[in-house]
Amino acid sequence: MSTLSDLVLAQGRSDEADVEWLHLLVGDWQLLADLAFADIVLWVPSADDSFVAVAHARPSGSATLFYRDFVGQTVKPEWAVQVTEAFETTRIIDSTAPTWYEETPTRVRAVPVMRRIAPSGKETTDAPIAVITRHTNLSEARTPSRQELTFIECANDLFEMIATGDFPDLGAPAGPRRGAPRASDGLIRLDIDGTATFASPNALSAFNRMGFAGELEGESLAEVTTELLVDRNYAVDESLPLVVTGRAPWRTDIEARGVTVSLRAIPIRNKGERIGAIILCRDVTEMRHQERELITKDATIREIHHRVKNNLQTVASLLRIQARRTHNDVARDALGQAMRRVAAIAVVHDTLSEGLSQNVDFDAVFDRVLLLVAEVASSHNTTVHPKFTGSFGVLPSEYATPLALALTELVTNAVEHGLAGRDGEVAISAKRNDKELRVRVRDNGVGLPEGQVGAGLGTQIVRTLIQGELGGVIDWHTLVGSGTEVTIDIPLNWIAKDEVR
Repeated sequence: MSTLSDLVLAQGRSDEADVEWLHLLVGDWQLLADLAFADIVLWVPSADDSFVAVAHARPSGSATLFYRDFVGQTVKPEWAVQVTEAFETTRIIDSTAPTWYEETPTRVRAVPVMRRIAPSGKETTDAPIAVITRHTNLSEARTPSRQELTFIECANDLFEMIATGDFPDLGAPAGPRRGAPRASDGLIRLDIDGTATFASPNALSAFNRMGFAGELEGESLAEVTTELLVDRNYAVDESLPLVVTGRAPWRTDIEARGVTVSLRAIPIRNKGERIGAIILCRDVTEMRHQERELITKDATIREIHHRVKNNLQTVASLLRIQARRTHNDVARDALGQAMRRVAAIAVVHDTLSEGLSQNVDFDAVFDRVLLLVAEVASSHNTTVHPKFTGSFGVLPSEYATPLALALTELVTNAVEHGLAGRDGEVAISAKRNDKELRVRVRDNGVGLPEGQVGAGLGTQIVRTLIQGELGGVIDWHTLVGSGTEVTIDIPLNWIAKDEVR
């Protein structure tokens, strides 16, 4: 299925500003359908003077009329005249008599979508950029409750604002979607003075849980909220007064008695003048508790990585001091190698401690690993020119630690054994696709006898890391002329499993 942007731009009659406005509108698509108790479809004009559906929402509080999406389809003949009239006249057009859809009587309303030119000012586009159709199922006709009447009244107000370019509001902040209040979670209707004229049962329950014992209707929501927050020892969001009076289209949280309620204000305007507001509220106590727990856990993990890095660096420093005081050359080399191995692991933990993710940009890690080459080269009177091409990309820590240690061993071996006492080059290349990572480490040193591989500790470590921990394949071979090339192939099974989840 194509995205909204693709569908709109494909018709050839809309620009990027129109697409951005429609994205804002569709962001509240479900709210409109729930308030109207009806299916709503968004139509944009096409190059052949017809209309194509680009979005469809079904109500969550009543039966849907359409069990299949209209997205991507041309407007049906029975709605075409009404949609065209709304588009050409820039007026809301209601069907004059019930229309039938698959033996179900319906009432259709066509609403032109006008786009505001700028956040401040009342200027709109000369013509609508789209048309919304609202399809109400009349087969379930019954005496509506007061809540249903209020919801429908709110929906009518919003559709009127859509037709005049007052909704969506360009002044509204983007805000996180997680925990966003919905119509079914709780709705309060305010008049122009901020007094509640209606409060749904869910809205009243949310405020009761925070300690409010009375009825919200007839009360100033700002005063009710102020009483709830008296003597609280935490900072109050500075946008709260604007939200609870319905003066700004913002979102905020209030907390009292251990209960957190998210509030979203939607100012209702008539010809640009504010006449009241809709306040959506949702009890997000458990959600905010989980978010705080996650933040605490993330901070703890970062601190652990930081402390592990510090401890590893301390161990590396101790090994370096011990190596300098050792007079035995063999022991000095062994301690130096151990120091570099510990330092390579510390690099990964240092990178992990810088972010909340347990994934690391391994290119940055490897750049720091290569700095160890200079230290190795200087101790062997060698001038090395490291060269890195390609990209490792982002890898989870399960890959990063063993790979960093293995590459440290390979590059160190190339310098110590292949290029010892001479100038040369160590070239590392990384190539990655969806299934595997291939790494080549090549030097132009003395090379290995063909068919023979070293039997030292470093070689054993590399084999254990690549084959045992990463499930990969490693191959050593001598280049034609001189030098050694090591090829590593690592399957990216863990990453694939994470993406499936």
